[in-house]
Amino acid sequence: MRHQYHPLGFDGSRIAQGFWRMNEWNMTAEASLGFIEACLDLGVTTFDHADIYGDYQCETLFGNALALKPALREKMEIVTKCGILLPSSNRPDINVHRYDYRAEHILASVDRSLAILQCEYIDTLLLHRPSPLMDADEIAQAFDLLFTLGKVKHFGVSNFTTNQFDLLQSRLDAPLIINQVELSPLALQHFEDGTLDHAQRHAVTPMAWSPFAGGELFSGTDEKAKRVRAILGEMAQNKKCSVDQLVVAWLLRHPSGICPVMGSGKIERLAAAVNAVSIELSDDDWFRVWIASQGHSVA
Repeated sequence: MRHQYHPLGFDGSRIAQGFWRMNEWNMTAEASLGFIEACLDLGVTTFDHADIYGDYQCETLFGNALALKPALREKMEIVTKCGILLPSSNRPDINVHRYDYRAEHILASVDRSLAILQCEYIDTLLLHRPSPLMDADEIAQAFDLLFTLGKVKHFGVSNFTTNQFDLLQSRLDAPLIINQVELSPLALQHFEDGTLDHAQRHAVTPMAWSPFAGGELFSGTDEKAKRVRAILGEMAQNKKCSVDQLVVAWLLRHPSGICPVMGSGKIERLAAAVNAVSIELSDDDWFRVWIASQGHSVA
């Protein structure tokens, strides 16, 4: 029997808030709840997690905050990931940094995430990184069971090539709706390798991790970072916005419907990103940044 799944496309906010550094924010559960409510007030409803974030601590911190006001759960979309094993004092049973996509592990990971997030379902589960031992048939069995049990509504991947994506999709009735990859003016690989073309073809939402290139856009000392920072600074001045807003606008301008994932615990940074939605970039504007990153004109 074929299940009826969500139609193609990601039903989330245009900007996502990431919680991979939540353990560094040093917030009480009450302060974290205030931050979550402020995100929702801005219209940011998509929250990005992974089981390993913060040395396996961030989902717990988020869940502790959500438990203070459980009714907020229905106002958000929780995205989380599984599949990476990291040796840690918090997981003494893990001996080797590797990947695990056995059905047993996927099911156990989801149960653990649900327990510590203190919620009854995950909106979208992503496989965190592709594994050379990925058995698409076994993953499909796990996904089907999770959907049937109501534990996960939708599925996607992260850091998958188009071939890896298609292999997994070939075993699924459900459409994979997300591929989360690195995208920024300093990371153009997935603009050029077919990932975003593939996303458009299959109505998959590309979520952009590290949209500011891990801070290199603001402080990088190599020539590429300097070139891009210079053109961004000039354009930001002309458009009367900040450089980080311009970067968000540059990503949003792409026709694949990129969803940038913000990582700061400062609500003003998120508010700035939300306001970037209204910044209009011409083709000339967009290509000036592209050319600065490439270091040469287009062919």
